[in-house]
Amino acid sequence: MKKRDYSNLIYGIRAVIEAIKSGQDLERIFIQKGLKGDLISELKGQLRNTNAPMSMVPVEKINRLTRKNHQGVAAFISPVKYHTLSQLVLSLFENGENPFLVLLDRITDVRNFGAIARSAEGTGAHGIIIPIQEAAQINADSVKTSAGALNLIPVCREHDLKESIKYLKESGFHVVASTEKAEDPLQSADFQGPVCVILGSEEDGISSEVLRVADQLVRVPMKGKIDSLNVSAAAAMAFYEVVRQRS
Repeated sequence: MKKRDYSNLIYGIRAVIEAIKSGQDLERIFIQKGLKGDLISELKGQLRNTNAPMSMVPVEKINRLTRKNHQGVAAFISPVKYHTLSQLVLSLFENGENPFLVLLDRITDVRNFGAIARSAEGTGAHGIIIPIQEAAQINADSVKTSAGALNLIPVCREHDLKESIKYLKESGFHVVASTEKAEDPLQSADFQGPVCVILGSEEDGISSEVLRVADQLVRVPMKGKIDSLNVSAAAAMAFYEVVRQRS
């Protein structure tokens, strides 16, 4: 069994509070159910300043992370610095870029996430958008699988993907969902202007709520008996279609 990497783990109420105050991004935070007191109230107040996913868990969950004096609180520090979508989009337009963004809807496998990030960075994507909940953790495995791309490409962690898509459309982006549920081929999409490509969960693809707000649904053409691809393979094909059209 592979040993888990806890090198980015911090524990103790005060330690987590100070990490937030110092500007460190937390990948995930676990708080023991039923904890009360002034320090916990202060911690929850500080958490309003971060987009870190928080889980209220039994003490046994935290004990599995560390047996040291955790005071009912543990967190993982993110190996990357998260960006704000609105600030990223503004900077791209200010710098005269033709923006190409990737939005991942509930992709939870760290290796798929890393592979997608690698393809995105390699094809010139300017950023990746993920939800706060139901997203792969950015850890040593995902960074390694990305071949370091996650240290190079901005990642935005957003509360509501539908609102993020609405914001992108209002900002002039063409939002294209790559899904096997579509009838139009990938090549029919116009990727030459500002674009955001959506990819979905390994289990059930892009959610119906997200599909409804996309501008266009397309699928990777398949000629064999297998009618779908692993999401990281489908992502690479979609990204290279962006490159082809923009070349």
